[in-house]
Amino acid sequence: MTKRIVQKEHRALRKIARAIDPKEISTTKIQKMIVEMTVALEKEPDGVALAAPQIGESLRLFIVSPMAYEAMNFSGKKKLVFINPVILKRSKDKKLVEEGCLSVRPLYGKVRRSSRVTIEAYDERGEKFIMESTGLLAQIFQHETDHLEGVLFTDKAKELMEMPKEFYEKH
Repeated sequence: MTKRIVQKEHRALRKIARAIDPKEISTTKIQKMIVEMTVALEKEPDGVALAAPQIGESLRLFIVSPMAYEAMNFSGKKKLVFINPVILKRSKDKKLVEEGCLSVRPLYGKVRRSSRVTIEAYDERGEKFIMESTGLLAQIFQHETDHLEGVLFTDKAKELMEMPKEFYEKH
């Protein structure tokens, strides 16, 4: 059964998520959650990433859709699972970027995000890695780590607007 993406009223979205013990990563519970999150994300045509709190699980885990890497023509090693992510560095250079969220339908707005981010996390096999990103990926890393801190993009956004359902169903 597919996990549902919870909406902004859900309490898991406002909690600081619990770190996952690296020994837990290989457990059926965590591996099953990664699959459930992947299936839930694949059902969202405009979804590029999903954090565990968005399926009601207050754990420090997010996934990135391969679509995000394709959109950027990213040529580095693609990581799709980020467990216990920590942003190590953020560029001082920031840009106002458009953002939406699968848990805050139908709102979109502009958020000031660092242009370049370096993140450290564990993958689905429990291997630690460091990844540097720019553009959409840097934005995703910041948006998803905000989720793990109980912060929604609407807490930071300017020029919030409601988009018609057709916008995010086809986007």
